[in-house]
Amino acid sequence: MNKRSLSIIVLILFFGTLFGTLLGELLGWVLPDSVVREFFLKSINFNLGNVVGNETGVVTLDLIMLSIKFGLTLTFNFTSIIGFTTAYYFLRYFR
Repeated sequence: MNKRSLSIIVLILFFGTLFGTLLGELLGWVLPDSVVREFFLKSINFNLGNVVGNETGVVTLDLIMLSIKFGLTLTFNFTSIIGFTTAYYFLRYFR
């Protein structure tokens, strides 16, 4: 039986989601203004600043002489769910 490591599984699911999000953005460029375009472009954004209560989405570490800013935003839309599901299908059925 072929066992996959957890890092490979997470990496494949991440790239499936990334591909789905990219596909959704490309569909947004191609489709005309309509309900279908709005459906594919409607997204949910998670950023690092919301976790710690900062509205700007940036976390700042101020060390008097040195200031470091961290920022991370994840964007999910309908096609990212399709990409995640497709990647899961490939992981599940193609061993």
